[in-house]
Amino acid sequence: MSTALFFTLLFVVLFFMYTRFRDQKAGMLNAERGNQFLTENAKRKNITTTDSGLQYEVLMKGGGGEKPQADDVVRVHYHGRLINGEVFDSSVERGETVVFPLNRVIAGWTEGLQLMHIGDKLRFYIPAALGYGYRSIGKIPAGSVLIFDVELLAIE
Repeated sequence: MSTALFFTLLFVVLFFMYTRFRDQKAGMLNAERGNQFLTENAKRKNITTTDSGLQYEVLMKGGGGEKPQADDVVRVHYHGRLINGEVFDSSVERGETVVFPLNRVIAGWTEGLQLMHIGDKLRFYIPAALGYGYRSIGKIPAGSVLIFDVELLAIE
């Protein structure tokens, strides 16, 4: 019995290590593709790149006014996709806005939303380092650049 348990545990550990290595390797390839994409994207005249590497473009100007702070709760509509165009999440498609604390999301969102006024709609190009890094999350492969169209509807 203890031998079977030992081999079961050994298999689980080896499988975990293999999947982690596979994600890291795939993540490095995705990050390389993503970095090439971001380098080309930065050459477009309507793209702004922050010191952290976040890129954004203004899709629609709101009425001005307040900008959220990192500890605020915000209400948004968003549409998220990968650089290949594959949609991985969309409050727009679900027909529901989303409310969340700004300091509880990926760094690219926390930084990007603080650039927005209520009513603004921006497109964020989020490098892997400001997104999910080298781990896969649901439909998002490790090392992915994330593209989000985000409309700031309210600061709660």
